[in-house]
Amino acid sequence: MAADPAPPPVLAVAPGRVNLIGDHTDTTGGLVLPMAIHLATTIRGRRRGPSIRLTSDTEPEPALLALTPDPGPGVVVPDWARYVAGVTHELGPAHGLEGEVATTLPVGAGLSSSAALEVAVALALDAEPGPWPHVALARLCQRAEQWASGVPCGIMDQLASVAGVAGHALLIDCTGLLVEPVPLPEGVDVVVVHSGEPRRLAGSAYAQRRAEVTAAEAALGPLRLLAPGDEAALAEPVLRRRARHVLAENERVRACATALRSGDAAAAGALMAASHASLRDDFEVSTPALDALVEHLGATAGVHGARLTGAGFGGCVVALTERGALHDGWKVRAVDGAVAATTAARAASGATARSR
Repeated sequence: MAADPAPPPVLAVAPGRVNLIGDHTDTTGGLVLPMAIHLATTIRGRRRGPSIRLTSDTEPEPALLALTPDPGPGVVVPDWARYVAGVTHELGPAHGLEGEVATTLPVGAGLSSSAALEVAVALALDAEPGPWPHVALARLCQRAEQWASGVPCGIMDQLASVAGVAGHALLIDCTGLLVEPVPLPEGVDVVVVHSGEPRRLAGSAYAQRRAEVTAAEAALGPLRLLAPGDEAALAEPVLRRRARHVLAENERVRACATALRSGDAAAAGALMAASHASLRDDFEVSTPALDALVEHLGATAGVHGARLTGAGFGGCVVALTERGALHDGWKVRAVDGAVAATTAARAASGATARSR
């Protein structure tokens, strides 16, 4: 009797993201302006067996996971395998996966390497990417991140990775999860520069900031419905500062999207610089290394503005510049999101996907 044929190969591609402006607003249903970037995570493998075995080009230990019983995140090792386990926890696949993970994303830089991994795993485990609604895929991967990390993150990272549009930033309303592409002006670069300080949200004050914003909303109502100045009704000074950042940041996101649409890179850069000052002073998520880098970049000829990106607590700074003004860091391009990228990559490679 002939042996069963090998399952067809599967290929999944998920970009990282950089957030131009709008940090710590997504968790309150506010506005953000990220873009999917050309640095990405790719999985090549085959769906088969009762377990998952993935090796990584950046990690010494593989992710080895049984589909059942469902492990708790605290018992999954190595650390990167928790994000794979989070996706399987949420997706409940009927089959395993053997393959290799490759990434051009720097880990711990605030460019959403974890979200890219989650989205790539979900697309590698599931059927063809076409039927996946962007929001459903992003929500699943957001829950996977929360399960894996214990961090109450918003949906921006996953939705930007899924729904990116080449040449555009994404104005995302995190209440209705509406995505509006915003064209980037001609003649500008988006450059990401690492501060030299690794970023980890788990173990940082991220959850504390989320709790403080929740407390502010308990007193004022939904921040997404309020305007700058409404935070003055808060008597507690820390909560007042946190709310002031969120309210002003939503306004800055709107203004930045308008500036980019009109090609006014200088105005967009000034708003990015104001965002960093608010994140430093009112939300208190910057660090001396990030502040020094933002100051240095802001004083560089041809730089319109710079700010921390990726929630703070270390990691990277993003700068909007004239073309060729900076030679350090990563000059990133806005690209299509994971669903479109995976569909195109599979068509180009001839890789097929077997329905669940």
